[in-house]
Amino acid sequence: MMRTPSVLAVVLALAAPAHATPIPNDPFAAPVPTFVGAPATPRSVPAPAVPQHPFMAPNGRSNIHDDAYQTDTYVGLGPLGRNPEVLSTQQNAECGSLTFDSAGRIVTVCVGFEGPRLAMFDPATLDLLAVFPLPPRSAGGGGVFSDFSGGGYFYLDDQDRAVIPTNSHQIWVVGETTTAAGPAFELVRAYDLSTIVGPTEGIISCLPDWNGLLWFVTVNALVGTIDPASGAVQSMRLAGEAIGNSFAADETGGVFIVSDHAMYRFDAGAMREPVVTWREEYDRGTRLKPGQVNFGSGTTPTLMGTDWVAITDNADPQMHVVVYWRAPSAPGPRLLCAVPVFAPGMSATENSLIGTGTSLLVENNYGYTGPASVNGGATTEPGISRIDVRSTGRCVTRWTSQERVPGLEALPRRRPHVCLHEGPRPRHHRRLVPDRHQLQDRRDRLEAAGRHRPRLQQQLRPRDARPGRHGVRGCARGPDAHP
Repeated sequence: MMRTPSVLAVVLALAAPAHATPIPNDPFAAPVPTFVGAPATPRSVPAPAVPQHPFMAPNGRSNIHDDAYQTDTYVGLGPLGRNPEVLSTQQNAECGSLTFDSAGRIVTVCVGFEGPRLAMFDPATLDLLAVFPLPPRSAGGGGVFSDFSGGGYFYLDDQDRAVIPTNSHQIWVVGETTTAAGPAFELVRAYDLSTIVGPTEGIISCLPDWNGLLWFVTVNALVGTIDPASGAVQSMRLAGEAIGNSFAADETGGVFIVSDHAMYRFDAGAMREPVVTWREEYDRGTRLKPGQVNFGSGTTPTLMGTDWVAITDNADPQMHVVVYWRAPSAPGPRLLCAVPVFAPGMSATENSLIGTGTSLLVENNYGYTGPASVNGGATTEPGISRIDVRSTGRCVTRWTSQERVPGLEALPRRRPHVCLHEGPRPRHHRRLVPDRHQLQDRRDRLEAAGRHRPRLQQQLRPRDARPGRHGVRGCARGPDAHP
């Protein structure tokens, strides 16, 4: 069912911008250096351009994984550690998916105990410019910081509209408008899925395919499509499976979804219904590892160039980076390669892979069950690895760093990305960072953190911050980023 804009049109504006209130540092924390390391020098890495999705905001600005391929890469030079700054705003919420509208303003969904909200921030000052409440989580739903359904994954479309799965079993389309008081949000459309989604079943993600058809997935593995004009809904359920991550789409019409049992390619059928084009089971392991939200793959599928799609499995004793041929048909085996990563018995991830045309970066989150996992000197298992992929099926680990990257997909953690600029590949961190469920824009300047050698070059911390206490939930390179 589609509810029309005439019924739903609601405009919310702030009387005046809410000025940013810096996040206070822990008064009991021991002082640490404000800056560790030195300015970095970028190193050239070739990478094919990611096609621009016609129904999404420009690549690098549209969703948590940056583009429809879910590559976690940007085109442009990232910060290199020259005159770094710290700017923060206290929000008492997780603001994980960061997007940027055509005016360069930050648009994000912040999820707190008081409920989720769509928010707009000034990118230079972090002043709150507009806010729009979203439906609260229902009783019996997942935990606020361990379940990404109901708005955690959303995307900004080509018209600066936020398309948001909500806790009311609807998908809302929220546009931007201008009032006498300044910028505001306007609810312009809602697609009602309450007749097919279970009472306590969260909608994980919603993205368009290359023809503009909306696709959605739920935690109980309902896969569906919505005709954006008529609101007609088609769906199918993957019996006995679950989904905990977002998905990817490519220009051939493919939609790539991973469940807790298998990797799928879907395409739209003759009636625009979801159709399974191929399905490949992976090794889901024998347990929910510490450092995971879901029993199975912890990654959103990442598309590489024109040929491949990559995920991680959940195998024991070692997790694998797994790469498949993604075309509708394959002349040989669908599986290209599977490469074991990290120490036996101590490998897990809940972060999407970072993908270029022929290389992947994977991080180890094993042992991270929440902020207490890194308090009082405690730590998690180390590991960031680069995997190089070849069409011959020979996929190899290029290097492994012992850098520790604690975090879960829906809990505070460091989310790495790669910036691409005429080949250079510095690791940027201009960040919106919820610290203890608070939003903070830390202009952390990191070099490629082992992108070319397994050694952390530099890190900026708020003065008097305690190492390991400041988890990073969101990370994005803004349109105004500079070295």
